[in-house]
Amino acid sequence: MLIVNAVLETPDTVDFSLWPVADLPPYQFMALSGGMSPLEVGSALAMLADYNSRTGDDDRPVMDASEAIRRLLETDKVIAPGGLRFHDTRINAIVQPGCCCGLEDWREWLDVAGGETLWLGHDPSPRLEHADGSVQLWPDGGDAQETPPGQPIDIVAGDLPGILHTVQEGLQGFLALTMKWAARQSPTLAADLAARLDADLVISAPLPGTSGQHVP
Repeated sequence: MLIVNAVLETPDTVDFSLWPVADLPPYQFMALSGGMSPLEVGSALAMLADYNSRTGDDDRPVMDASEAIRRLLETDKVIAPGGLRFHDTRINAIVQPGCCCGLEDWREWLDVAGGETLWLGHDPSPRLEHADGSVQLWPDGGDAQETPPGQPIDIVAGDLPGILHTVQEGLQGFLALTMKWAARQSPTLAADLAARLDADLVISAPLPGTSGQHVP
């Protein structure tokens, strides 16, 4: 079985106190979906708020949740460290996004269905190859000249649009939970936050495609 999730890097929340967050190890990946707990949603928003604050001009301390959300809304574009995680349970293989990969580019996988390749980050550097109508993925070796050893995750290229529909459903579920979360933390900014994440992560726009063998 192939399981594909939209994932976001987990934050370091040791000194974070603006809102409640889940007790998650930092710098791992969390799947975004409609099944997340309020604390997990809080962790996702903590990552987005902190990561995007590094590109802003305002270096004053953030005093409360509303101020953190307001600054997130003031960024030129919300960047989400993460991407798509592929887990093939048949061969017990997982391919995760490398460093500097962004979830905001998740729709570029549609181009892969048409024969294109993607840069999937570094350290590790996932490798993508096309072979006889399928897409093959390895967890590392993207910068190597030779094909890595080991069995790759093998995906029928024509299944990718359907897989991305399932990813989209997970992101839509996360977006709905974010709206509820923000309504508790900063009611006046809840609608703006949901709209901004929807636009910058390109969540709700229609996707073409067919169904594939995958689960959310």
